[in-house]
Amino acid sequence: MESRSLTPLPGKISNPAKRGLASAGILTLEDLKRFTEKEVASLHGVGPTCLKLLQQAMAGAGYHYKG
Repeated sequence: MESRSLTPLPGKISNPAKRGLASAGILTLEDLKRFTEKEVASLHGVGPTCLKLLQQAMAGAGYHYKG
């Protein structure tokens, strides 16, 4: 059985954004792949700066939003 490590969200994300993401069950970059960028952007505390950080981290890991 293959064991995969999960990639944490970027540390520079604000606390309100972290809470908003966590409330939607998003705790790792892998979790983000289940959502569209529009869905993530609609979460409480998630603004342009957070979206940019998430997009950069996802691109660096080779991940994309759903859709």
